Amino acid sequence: MKKTALLATSALCAAGVAFAGGHMASELTLVSWGGAYQKSQDRAYAQPYQAMNDGFTYNWDESSAEAVAKLRAMNEAGNITWDVVDVVAADAIRLCDEGLAMEIDFDEALAPAPDGTSATDDFGDLIVSDCFIPQIVYSTTFGYRTDLVGDTAPTSVCAVFDTEAYPGKRSLEKRPINNMEWALICDGVAKDDVYDVLETEEGQDRALAKLDTIKDDVVWWSAGADTPQLLADGEVIMGSTYNGRLFSAIEEQNQPIAMLWDAQVFDLDGWIIPAGLPEDRLARAMDFVKFATDTQRLADQAKYISYGPARASSAPLVGQHADLGIDMAPHMPTDPANAENTFLYNYEFWADYRDDIDAKFQAWLAQ
Repeated sequence: MKKTALLATSALCAAGVAFAGGHMASELTLVSWGGAYQKSQDRAYAQPYQAMNDGFTYNWDESSAEAVAKLRAMNEAGNITWDVVDVVAADAIRLCDEGLAMEIDFDEALAPAPDGTSATDDFGDLIVSDCFIPQIVYSTTFGYRTDLVGDTAPTSVCAVFDTEAYPGKRSLEKRPINNMEWALICDGVAKDDVYDVLETEEGQDRALAKLDTIKDDVVWWSAGADTPQLLADGEVIMGSTYNGRLFSAIEEQNQPIAMLWDAQVFDLDGWIIPAGLPEDRLARAMDFVKFATDTQRLADQAKYISYGPARASSAPLVGQHADLGIDMAPHMPTDPANAENTFLYNYEFWADYRDDIDAKFQAWLAQ
């Protein structure tokens, strides 16, 4: 075990001692993304945990999109105000590399599967960082207004760049991730070559040049709930967001929206624990995370939103939507019918290149 992991284990032991002595903090600040996703976490994890722990309270902070910058600032100020933070895998890798997230001894800190399978084996390859506790498999994909696309509904992600066949505004996330990959794919780059091209200055310029062709037609979003609302209001004809947000708009709100699964980008979301928490807050954070990432709880989240649970043991427990009574499996990004042409996200690439390409992308936006 690495020295840093040993330190984390020592911290967990200290947390355990604090817990045994009755000194767990009575409140947590949980950080997530807002919208339908955060509601699913609240119903599947936070509310049941609160019901089992008298006197415990929690509050949500919807700042996960800014987690890296905010944790850097908190660390600089010596004032860590967050306890459990939901982040995408690439951000977890960055936070871990910078020492801003605590390394986890997964089998020590997390519950085994019901049959005794260890947490590390149950999560398997989805443990992509020593600091990252996987929670869901999701995808970023496109939704479109069924009543605005004419007689021929789009079947290719490159319809986003075809303003002649599909005139109207599109919504894209205000960051380079996914947009740069889709731009290169739709400029003729083979999927397997995308990251080799994107690591070069020429490749980055090529992606931005492709995005230039629709720049005047784009509404930029920064919150996952934005695109579903823009689609519902008819302000855009198509737009990218997380598949679970589109599920909510289509199935729960009955909006005239359909999914475009082509070149959906698989990604992982999960928890990190900020480094440097005092023992009472660390004890509570670890107790919450152990509960929130056990087999049943991860399966429970899939009752409320169409994201695949990260544990292998949770998948057989995924059933019907808690309120709608519909089978959730066909709405998962991992369903074979939806996963015919996926794009595999490269976590390590974005952990290494994110800051530089971010700066270039924001400068391009400002032009």
